[in-house]
Amino acid sequence: MRALIVSVDFGEPEFQAQTDEFIMLAKGAGAQIVDTIIARRARPDAALFVGSGKVEEIGLAAEAGQAEIILFNHNLTPAQQRNLERALKIRVVDRVALILDIFALRAHSHEGKLQVELAQLQHLATRLTRMWSHLERQRGGIGMRGPGESQLEMDRRMIGDKVRYLRERLDKLERQRQTQRRSRARGGALSVSLVGYTNAGKSTLFNALTRADVYAADQLFATLDTTTRRIWIEGAGSVVVSDTVGFIRELPHTLIAAFKATLEETVHADLLLHVVDASSPQRDEQIAEVDKVLEEIGAADIPRILVYNKIDRSSHEAGVERDEHGTISRVFVSAIERTGLDALRGAIVEAGQADPVVPGNNSSDPRFRTLSSSVGPTADARS
Repeated sequence: MRALIVSVDFGEPEFQAQTDEFIMLAKGAGAQIVDTIIARRARPDAALFVGSGKVEEIGLAAEAGQAEIILFNHNLTPAQQRNLERALKIRVVDRVALILDIFALRAHSHEGKLQVELAQLQHLATRLTRMWSHLERQRGGIGMRGPGESQLEMDRRMIGDKVRYLRERLDKLERQRQTQRRSRARGGALSVSLVGYTNAGKSTLFNALTRADVYAADQLFATLDTTTRRIWIEGAGSVVVSDTVGFIRELPHTLIAAFKATLEETVHADLLLHVVDASSPQRDEQIAEVDKVLEEIGAADIPRILVYNKIDRSSHEAGVERDEHGTISRVFVSAIERTGLDALRGAIVEAGQADPVVPGNNSSDPRFRTLSSSVGPTADARS
């Protein structure tokens, strides 16, 4: 599908990187980019997000490029989206809807598809008024009541019924996951979850550690379905490793809520391996975004180790970095070249030995703590 991208600069220092990331998202959804329109504003316009003059420019560019859809690198209100579509006479999709579309495209498991459908319905429920032209009659008044209002209420009721059904199905799957976790805990297995920004290389690292064959690709949100494998690490014994969905800037809240069951693997882990793309110029901002989501899902206090991946693309060398207390804070690896994996296994062993209590207690032992809050160009002696 031929798409025109619109990105508005509100004076953020990482604007270009955010725009490039959105273009990757659009291509990942199968869009053929015909043009990118850049606007600069101090704040969004309440009615159109961009000014009326810029809307006219967008319309001309869309016509010249024969665009079939316009993608906004921002979250639009229902009113802004509706006003833009009326002015441009073309479908407008915002950042949230695009991410939801990619999730729908990439979800393969039954649970993943249910979660994406739930998120899509919750997002759609806020924008029902734009789905039907006859709903303009819902404003009320003489001659303005009747079918439109009835149709809107019918749509809302149908969506509400479907949302309740999906939540019941997901609650059942969540109970099954809890049973599996209790079984693993009784077996004394250390639970380790891989978390990180999307495209940081979590699935490639998961495959390297577990000798699994999980789909991994150089694209955003290649993995949506949690995969778990049990491995044996000398010194730590049986370890259960889980590969989870990647995070991204402004991850839609509807997705976080819908993927609650999947993210439970993160919340109930004994140790988090926070995988970072060592070659990314935005790695510090990406670390902050992941920390933000971890806090939102209740996983902020779980012990974690920063794993700097893709060192084959950066100046880092394989190995371990410790803080002033002698605790491992960062491990440098290349999952694709399988270098530094022994150091990572050693870090997992050391973390497991730091808290010999039953796995699953999410202890906040200070020896587990990461330096993620202080990681930056000045803290990175290897950069």
